[in-house]
Amino acid sequence: MKRTKRIFLKVCGLAALTGGTAAWRLFRAAPAYAATSASYEVTHTDAEWHKLLTDAQYHVLREAGTERPYSSPLNDEHRMGIFSCAGCKLDLFSSKTKFNSHTGWPSFWQPLDNAVVTQTDTSFGMTRDEVHCRRCGGHLGHVFDDGPKPTGLRYCMNGLAMTFTPKAV
Repeated sequence: MKRTKRIFLKVCGLAALTGGTAAWRLFRAAPAYAATSASYEVTHTDAEWHKLLTDAQYHVLREAGTERPYSSPLNDEHRMGIFSCAGCKLDLFSSKTKFNSHTGWPSFWQPLDNAVVTQTDTSFGMTRDEVHCRRCGGHLGHVFDDGPKPTGLRYCMNGLAMTFTPKAV
């Protein structure tokens, strides 16, 4: 009897987990920029984005995905240079504003001028400021108000959404 009950509870738990994951994928907030991509300088069809980006980059930039923490080599990039959008190559951040936030994602206290735009993200039952590339609308990450001086901001970016070019800045 105990064995049957234990198996029943395991099956119920697995079904709840699977159903919860499926519901999350089905009902999560769709990226708002998908419907308004015409308002960006750089636009591509969905098929063109798939050709231009890796599957992982596409998931982050075009589906507002998030990479695993500590998985990006850009998190440990400490050379002088520029971090650019992986989708359209727009320069986004200078290495001069990068800092170690100990969150597992590349973090900056300020973007370059006219590089990013933000919008409210209410997914996962919370309100955050989502950061997009201002030229192609690609999802970069989120900005929080717990960063260092002088801005007090932490632009927590997905490394997959960016490329790095070493140079004197």
